[in-house]
Amino acid sequence: MIVTSAPAGTLDTAAIAAVNGPRDFLQEWDQIDWDHAETEVRRLWQRIFTASKAGEHRKVRSLQRLMLRSRTNALVATRRVTQINQGRRTAGIDGRVVLMDQHRVQLARWVQHRGHKPPALPVRRVYIPKTNGKQRPLGIPVIADRVAQAVTLNALEPEWEARFETRSYGFRPGRGCHDAIEAIYTVCKGKSPARAWVLDADLTAAFDRIDHDRLLDHLHGFPAKQQVARWLRAGVIDKGRYAPTAEGTPQGGVISPLLMNIALHRMETAAGARYKPWRSTRGWSAPGTPVLIRYADDFVALCHTRQQAEQVKERLAEWLTPRGLSFNEDKTRIVHLSEGFDFLGFNVRHYPDPGKLLIKPSKAAIKRFRARLRTEVRGLHGANAAAVVSRLNPILRGWSEYYRTVVSKKVFASIDSTLWWLLFKWGRRQHNTKTGQWIVDRYFGRFHPRRQDRWIFGDRATGAYLRKLSWTPIRRHRMVKADASPDDPALADYWQRRRSRHRPPDTPAPQPHYLRRP
Repeated sequence: MIVTSAPAGTLDTAAIAAVNGPRDFLQEWDQIDWDHAETEVRRLWQRIFTASKAGEHRKVRSLQRLMLRSRTNALVATRRVTQINQGRRTAGIDGRVVLMDQHRVQLARWVQHRGHKPPALPVRRVYIPKTNGKQRPLGIPVIADRVAQAVTLNALEPEWEARFETRSYGFRPGRGCHDAIEAIYTVCKGKSPARAWVLDADLTAAFDRIDHDRLLDHLHGFPAKQQVARWLRAGVIDKGRYAPTAEGTPQGGVISPLLMNIALHRMETAAGARYKPWRSTRGWSAPGTPVLIRYADDFVALCHTRQQAEQVKERLAEWLTPRGLSFNEDKTRIVHLSEGFDFLGFNVRHYPDPGKLLIKPSKAAIKRFRARLRTEVRGLHGANAAAVVSRLNPILRGWSEYYRTVVSKKVFASIDSTLWWLLFKWGRRQHNTKTGQWIVDRYFGRFHPRRQDRWIFGDRATGAYLRKLSWTPIRRHRMVKADASPDDPALADYWQRRRSRHRPPDTPAPQPHYLRRP
């Protein structure tokens, strides 16, 4: 049973005021100036980043301790976990979630003063289906541990953001899937790309097999290292049974994506990737060397010859072994660009006839999306047209936004056609005594005020209509600069321009990246 509550062990008012700041920590939750709180956290975050980039390790540790004790950091982390994250209503093994403002204040207070002292509780094991029919195990920590992890993340991540490699794009602020895909395009474009052989790699259960000791060695000197170790070794409760965790980091933990990136740090160097000394900050690769592009535990190595690709695979296999990781040989392969490969839901292939590299939605991604649309439409049997529009529009918008940066026009038009037939059949089921022409007249028409298209699905009572994928303009994504980080105060103007350019009109400004973690 889920109980709206917070952990016990809170401190009294006098202790809170004495340890870190005035009594305004106890003010009403809805009266907190969140813009000011986020600015304070961002400022301290940037100071840690700057000190780490300058190699001032003692200053980094001092600032990290300050971040871990910060009242404002505790408030921001609590808000993120209990109000912003999608899993805010998901409980751990204690069955607790925090949905009321007064309980959020109590939880923030508890985390600030005791979040790095008590032993971590085991995570709750849940399973979600994978695209291949198997199940992916997730570990859900209790709500107090998730907030404490968010506090720790804000202290640890800026240090590593100053150290991470150039072509690492997964779970990092200011970077994403489209940057990784654009990086591949930049390396492989042209009539005869030099790096035409690809090591398309897949790691076996990477999150579940990270070696704890090797990972913790990377955290040498970090003030909350022992608490991270307790989270890693807390164990899992699976179907009521406890099992120890001697390896791996739970998918579902707030800090887990960062720990994965730390564990795989220096993979580019291990693969033999090198950059031109005078342009290393721009990501210009040295001639003759491979290029490794990584998104969390998914990566590809772009090589000059098949022999070089095999050498990269051997070097990486040797490098991964002490970290507890290995290649999934069934899914790892070496291919030529003319054969193509799938990465992050995209298909990348060089076509010799026109002499172009084309990146499209992968066939597997298209198949999954068609299947999802069929499932959604079948589930809407008995609903009205307005409910259909309300349900499908966000799904269509999300898919089109993800693939709008590549060659997708034909795919968009094909899926529009599939969806039209699905909705026509939906109408026939709704009105099984009516003719097809009656269905078309009832549910299809020129609903869009600026488009002369009479085949748009809509609701005549409200005027709501279903958007088409083919309306989405194709615009190439502009890749993030190799050395750019939103934590760098010197690049504030660059990131302001980049956010403005990528944000659609009439949408609010994005939240700070430390609030947008999974």
